[in-house]
Amino acid sequence: MNQPSNLPDIAAQRSTDFTATLDWVGMRGIALPVQLDGQAVNARVDAGVSLDDGQTRGIHMSRLYLALAELQQEPVSPVLLRRVLKRFLDSHQRLSLHAYLDLYGDWLIQRPALISPLSGYKAYPLSIHSRLGPDGLHLELRLQLSYSSTCPCSAALARQLIQQRFSEDFANRQPNVEEMHAWLGSSAGIVATPHSQRSEADIHVRLQSDATALPFIDLLERAEAALGTAVQTAVKRADEQAFALANGQNLMFCEDAARRLHSALLATPDISALHIQVTHAESLHAHDAVACASHNWR
Repeated sequence: MNQPSNLPDIAAQRSTDFTATLDWVGMRGIALPVQLDGQAVNARVDAGVSLDDGQTRGIHMSRLYLALAELQQEPVSPVLLRRVLKRFLDSHQRLSLHAYLDLYGDWLIQRPALISPLSGYKAYPLSIHSRLGPDGLHLELRLQLSYSSTCPCSAALARQLIQQRFSEDFANRQPNVEEMHAWLGSSAGIVATPHSQRSEADIHVRLQSDATALPFIDLLERAEAALGTAVQTAVKRADEQAFALANGQNLMFCEDAARRLHSALLATPDISALHIQVTHAESLHAHDAVACASHNWR
């Protein structure tokens, strides 16, 4: 069937009944594979513009959709995001003053084991929030990561119980080195253990206006180094022992974790503001322990 040469454009009709401007009009949840720091991300994208002409009935959503094809041609960067957002606005001249593009998905990164040559993939939920308007480009990044947290209070209480058991078992004699070594390796010697839990850090940063890169790798490396107890993938017994040691050397309340991250991430280049939330999914309580920290966040 032949397609008519002049198809009706209902969205371009002028309306006199309702003349309100709209903050955001567009599409959400568009499936789009993209490249980020050399890794493929099976992403979802929200694309939209403001509708500042109150008498125009609607925008041209197909123009936004077609512009998203540029995101597949090269790794995602501030330069690329600005270019796509500008296409949004150029395709809606006299209609829109602001363009929006949000990208989110799971970032699969291969991480090595602590001791052994094993490695495995971890999924890090991330998102990119971008906006272009008369005041320039605004970029915010969000990254979530999991780690283990061992309670300092629980560790102190466990040590006290071990001391008490030692006093009971050796009340009337002085043990020699061999006896002490055997006792420490027994269930009697380690009569109590501190509790730990899988925890989550939610990192939200705003980039400086002249940023040229998306520092996800830098954020991840700084955050996991500051915490010291990132959850593992494939492990052998040597890795599990090293992880137990890392937990013992990094006892932390949620307050400690938030402060560690705040200090480490403030030094990340091209960051103008940040907001951090850590959640310790308590194994002692039926509720979570949460702490937040921010810098220049509004």
